[in-house]
Amino acid sequence: MTTTTTTPTFVLVHGSNGNAANWTALQRELTLLGHRSLAVDLPGHGFGATFPAAYQAPQDLAALATAPSAMAGVTLADNVDHVTGVLRRAAEHGPVILVGHSRGGITLTAVANAVPELVDRLVYVSAWCCVDSTPGEYMQGSEYASSALGDTMGLLVGDPAALGAIRMNWRTADPDLLAALRTAMLADGSEDEFLSFLNTLEPDESLDAGGPDDRAQAATWGRIPRTYVRLTGDRSIPVALQDRFIAEADALTPDNLFQVHTLDSSHVEFLIRPRQAAKLLAGLAENGAGDGPRGHSDSEG
Repeated sequence: MTTTTTTPTFVLVHGSNGNAANWTALQRELTLLGHRSLAVDLPGHGFGATFPAAYQAPQDLAALATAPSAMAGVTLADNVDHVTGVLRRAAEHGPVILVGHSRGGITLTAVANAVPELVDRLVYVSAWCCVDSTPGEYMQGSEYASSALGDTMGLLVGDPAALGAIRMNWRTADPDLLAALRTAMLADGSEDEFLSFLNTLEPDESLDAGGPDDRAQAATWGRIPRTYVRLTGDRSIPVALQDRFIAEADALTPDNLFQVHTLDSSHVEFLIRPRQAAKLLAGLAENGAGDGPRGHSDSEG
């Protein structure tokens, strides 16, 4: 027998090269605040990820560049199918708040385009929310120019077209690359926190970041209440680009504006020290998954 409540379930979608474990600390805080959540592993992630022997120490970068990837052929449509299945099960128990971080926002938008009836609120945490352009086009814009990720391209291993995946060597010992990566992801964290987070990341990511048809659609995505959590210390997705996502979305559906909150956090600090983010999310649930004010709110944290 299915038990239905009015209390929302948070469904959490990780970013690039991540997995469900990235949300563990935030889920702990949500639980302590009395809220239930589940984190998904997108296809090719979690226990479905590829960790070639050549990735382990001692590394063999030549072999790593050609080792087969379970991510080959995984598409955004596969992500949508997987998350939709999770949402259908979660929705049997009550409202659902779908949360995405970073590249996870691309999956959020595609899911909301496909099954808006299964989502009571969307929450983008410094996440890609493509409205007028594709991810590649946004990356050519002035708002992305200050992203520190450009200094981390030395982490790439192999030919993505040949591998069928984007492969990153997070286990590099190059001090310059590690310093650049820390700047991009966790400039406000300690060295130990940075290395601990780095060891949660997986080598491979899907090549499919979506195209024009995967941008936000007013008739479907646009009817779902939505929240954007700006991270003002983010050096991966600059706050200028976050604000562009918000502005374009609000222009697309002026009768359903983003509810906007702000956290003083780098790209991943809120995952490592999650109390303020959990409090923010809990407030959304306690106010009603589909309710709450429209437009910009006071800053948090």
